[in-house]
Amino acid sequence: MQKLTFELNSDFVEVNQLLKLVGLVDSGGAGKNLVASGAIKVDGQPESRKTAKIRAGQVVSVGDVRISVVAGEPEGA
Repeated sequence: MQKLTFELNSDFVEVNQLLKLVGLVDSGGAGKNLVASGAIKVDGQPESRKTAKIRAGQVVSVGDVRISVVAGEPEGA
């Protein structure tokens, strides 16, 4: 299992953008397609909302990849 960590510098990131930012897809549109395919889980539960808000402390799973979202420095701090 591949484990990634994403440092969140705002209140949330949309799941399709998170997939793009960690390099699992090439674009936000490709991220939406991946979510629509049913391949995404958030905290172990299936996630079908393409723009679901992911916050610090949550774990997003895609196949054998786990993305841990952690709090970072707020933008402008």
